[in-house]
Amino acid sequence: MQISLVIPLLNEAESLPELYRWITEVMNREGYTYEIIFLDDGSTDDSWQIISKLALEDTHVKGVKFRRNYGKSQALNAGFKIAQGEVVITMDADLQDSPEEIPDLYEMITKDNYDLVSGWKKVRYDSKLKKNLPSKLFNWAARKVSGLHLHDFNCGLKAYNNQVIKDIDVYGEMHRYIPFLAKNEGYTNIGEKVVQHQARKYGETKFGSDRFIKGVLDLITLWFLTRFAKRPMHLFGALGILMFLIGGGATFVILAVKAYKLYYHIPTHLVTDRPWFYIALAAMILGSQFFLAGFVGEMLLKNNDKVKRYKIDEELNV
Repeated sequence: MQISLVIPLLNEAESLPELYRWITEVMNREGYTYEIIFLDDGSTDDSWQIISKLALEDTHVKGVKFRRNYGKSQALNAGFKIAQGEVVITMDADLQDSPEEIPDLYEMITKDNYDLVSGWKKVRYDSKLKKNLPSKLFNWAARKVSGLHLHDFNCGLKAYNNQVIKDIDVYGEMHRYIPFLAKNEGYTNIGEKVVQHQARKYGETKFGSDRFIKGVLDLITLWFLTRFAKRPMHLFGALGILMFLIGGGATFVILAVKAYKLYYHIPTHLVTDRPWFYIALAAMILGSQFFLAGFVGEMLLKNNDKVKRYKIDEELNV
């Protein structure tokens, strides 16, 4: 099979029939062998009924229905596990990603030997204040942290070599950082393609201001995991040593001043009356906690068992 289309969705009943017709038109025109995997992430409208009907009428269509809304990352993870195509292409179900981009994306993976190609919606039709500006700030931060010079990390339209999606683990809200995850797994041939952005035709955007905040926090998490996931003691141990040095230095100063004044019979205060005493005490406590955090991290790392993050209620043609 040449192409697997992985399409996560939430309440997109109005756009699904049109998206399906558009995809099949492109695939049949190009003569591809393909599968379309719709991932219903807990929709409350008629999305699953439409997917079920399409799956009965067309064996190219597969469907996965989650018991509740788990998030886009979990949906993509489920789709990646069952995708069989040589090239895996992800796209959103709201008709803002154009299926006409599929042939070029496929060629970039198969002929130009890219591991991953990320779409770049250079011209957008979203609200500049609500989405464009936060996206620019987010992408700037992602470029700085990841070292990848991509303009649009969060674009849903991406193409992958099948091996890439089998090696990465998309969890939490990490779908924004799939190129970063791929890079961390050793896939460095990552490209970018300017793609057409369609104005939303049906429904409302799922984007909210809280997603920007979560995106920044996830980026910090990914940076931390990239650098210290396999060696937590290197970070927490270093912080512990720093705190102990501060506490030890403060203790030395307190004792030296106290000894000097006692030796020369200079009036002095109790040690507990000096602020440096509490600085030293707090630093020593923090140092101990950092060391304990490092040891706990090392133990968790050695006994890490992956747990299932979602439950699938139904599957079609899988």
